[in-house]
Amino acid sequence: MANANGGSENRLPVVAVLYEDEHLLAVDKPAGLVVHADGRTKEPTLSDWVLEKYPKQKDVGGMHTLDSGRYAPRAGILHRLDRETSGVLLIAKDDETFYFLQRQFLDHSIEKTYNAFVAGELEKKEGLIELPIGRSRSDFRRWTTGDDARGTLRKAETAYRVLKHGGGFSFLELKPKTGRTHQLRVHLKAIGHPIVCDKRYGSVCVLGLERLALHAAKLTVEWPKGRRLTVEAPPPKDLAEALKELPA
Repeated sequence: MANANGGSENRLPVVAVLYEDEHLLAVDKPAGLVVHADGRTKEPTLSDWVLEKYPKQKDVGGMHTLDSGRYAPRAGILHRLDRETSGVLLIAKDDETFYFLQRQFLDHSIEKTYNAFVAGELEKKEGLIELPIGRSRSDFRRWTTGDDARGTLRKAETAYRVLKHGGGFSFLELKPKTGRTHQLRVHLKAIGHPIVCDKRYGSVCVLGLERLALHAAKLTVEWPKGRRLTVEAPPPKDLAEALKELPA
C-alpha cells in the first residue's frame, strides 16, 4: 500500500474497531502508532490504515497540512492522540458527521476520560487542576504552566480522581475540561506527579512500562435525536500488567 508520505508500506498496523455504524467508526489506537504522517518519515500511520480499509474516507473532512507543509487527506479522523498514547479515537464516515462532531471537539462538550499512572501518591483523592498553559521558552516541543512559558497562557482545567495507589505510584482517572496540547502531561508534572515514562517531561519508566502511561479510556458525544454515544477502550496489556504491580 502507498502511505500518506508517498512511500510504500505493505504492513498495516493492527487496529481494533470498538464501534461502527453507517456514520461513525471508533477505533482503539495502539501505543506507538502515529495518527497522521509528518511528511518526512515512511512509517505506517492510522491514516494509512483508514484509507486502506475504508478507501471512500479519503475526502471526508477535507485536507490537512503535514508538519512538512504538504497536504494530505484527513480521512475523517476527528482528533489526535500522541504517538505513545493508546485508546479511543473517532473517525467520521461522511462530512455531515465530521462537522457535527468537530463542533463538539471545538467547544469542549465531548466528555473525555483518560487513565494514567503517575509518580507519587496524591494527598487528595480527587480534585481539579486549574493552571493556564503556554509553550515553553526553552524547548519549543514542550508546554508549561510556569514562568518559562512564552506568549499568551491559555486556560486549562483537568479533573482527576485516584482509582488506586501504593508503592509510590497512583493510577488516576483524568477528565480534561479543556483541550490544550499536552494538557494532562503538563498539569500532572506541574503538581509534582508526572505521568510515568513521560520522557519529554522528565519522568522515568517504571512498573514494567516502556511508553507513556496514558490511555484514552472513554469518549462520550452528543448524537442525533438527543441521544448520547459512549465508546470505551479496555486497558491495554501493558497498563493492565502495571496495575497488578500496585499493592491491593
